[in-house]
Amino acid sequence: MTATDPFPRKVPFKPSPAFVPWFIIDFLLILGLIACFTVLPMFVAAGPEIDVLFPMAVLAGLLFIVVLFIVWTRLYYATMEYELHDDELRWRRGVWFRTTGIVPYNRITNLDLRQGPVMRWLGISTISVQTAGYSGQAVPEIRIEAIEHAEELREILRGYVRACSGRSDGTGTGASVPPVAESPVATTGTSILILDELRKIRMLLEQQKR
Repeated sequence: MTATDPFPRKVPFKPSPAFVPWFIIDFLLILGLIACFTVLPMFVAAGPEIDVLFPMAVLAGLLFIVVLFIVWTRLYYATMEYELHDDELRWRRGVWFRTTGIVPYNRITNLDLRQGPVMRWLGISTISVQTAGYSGQAVPEIRIEAIEHAEELREILRGYVRACSGRSDGTGTGASVPPVAESPVATTGTSILILDELRKIRMLLEQQKR
């Protein structure tokens, strides 16, 4: 990264280091809620007759889970990378099972910016990338997590989407409008597929007329 271009092409970049405390704080909040609704009622129901070893065992178990999660979060953060290319976004992550993926810009339909209370406090945001193949899914295809300059990165991605989809209306959604006739723009990607389908439909209609 450079001062003038924080997200250069073909150079892997990582989330903010604030990713680690964000994950840990969220996990502790969730774990605390679970403990309040499960473990605490058990102690109250048991009353004074409860074995002193039982709460100690529960606390030791919770502490072990917290330490294990902290170690996993640090290892997971070390594996996270994103990379911008001319026609696609690449990403990789995973501790025990490495996952890599490629998201072509011409398939991106939405770029949503999300920031919860803890993220706002840490000054980071997450960009949810929704694609045409995942339009009916409840989760995005990929989340670019814990980014400090999220607005700037979203605008960069929108520029790539407009360039790859041939749109100049500034929406940056990645949705393409089927052209009535061939044009210099409709030469790559989904535009070619749309033109092929239109040609087939026209040929079928002409055969029926004959």
